Amino acid sequence: TVCKNLSVSGGLSTAVGYPLDTVKVRIQTERHYKGIWHCIQETYRTEKVLGFYKGVSASVFSVSLISSVSFGTYRNFLCNICKLRYGAADAEPSKLDVSLAGGAAGAVRVVLMAPSEVAKVRMQTQRNPHPSATSPKSNSKPKYRGSLHCLKVIAKEEGFGGLYKGCSALLCRDCSSSAIYFLTYSTLCDWLTPTGRNKPGFLVVLLSGGFAGVLAWGLATPMDVLKSRMQVDESGQHKYRGLIHCARQSVREEGVKVLFKGLGLNCIRAFPVNMVVFVTYEAVLRFTDHFTNKK
Repeated sequence: TVCKNLSVSGGLSTAVGYPLDTVKVRIQTERHYKGIWHCIQETYRTEKVLGFYKGVSASVFSVSLISSVSFGTYRNFLCNICKLRYGAADAEPSKLDVSLAGGAAGAVRVVLMAPSEVAKVRMQTQRNPHPSATSPKSNSKPKYRGSLHCLKVIAKEEGFGGLYKGCSALLCRDCSSSAIYFLTYSTLCDWLTPTGRNKPGFLVVLLSGGFAGVLAWGLATPMDVLKSRMQVDESGQHKYRGLIHCARQSVREEGVKVLFKGLGLNCIRAFPVNMVVFVTYEAVLRFTDHFTNKK
């Protein structure tokens, strides 16, 4: 039940926020867009509504699976840390314990989601004009026909390593942001919960989850930009030799501001998405605690 509910909430939140994610990835990886609105207009003009949902199937499937695994890893890791340090799994964890458990959850996410992230970014940046926006003589076929086909082509042309392209940036992004994410949520819940109550209320969970998501994604944006740029670097291009080279080249060509492309979109998307995720997480925890205590 825990896994199922977290999977559903993760999948639904991803599907709802996916159009903004597509716009964010395009802004981060392509220089010709003048801003968010220009990217939205151009995408709709040439590819219509479907242009905003390229690669959505892989993303929803992977996030649905990984949301439950990520929260499960966090919870289990935190219980084990408490057991080792304090002798009891249900002991009150310190802020360091929460951060370490969050970082571990981020590392597990990377191992599982890296290939689907590469496929998602490649699909999102692939140009596939809508028939109404092209001339009748145009017969150009897209390189990737779908998320699974994209993974097959990458594995064939770039080898197994191609499926983990940008993994260094993804690891830096997810380990640090996941640690901040869970630490911020835990801290805000402690601050906002009235003395005498051992569980945060519904509104506290909403606000804490939303702000935790905004802060985590805000700080993760520079690595998110580098990750996206490394992942769209196909076999014939080899523009970037690694994480440091990508950062140097990007800053040299476009200035430091390039590292914050998509910051606003990340924060706008993060607040409602993570409110839903944490409300589901707390509801599932309380249900399982109640069910366990009944037994």
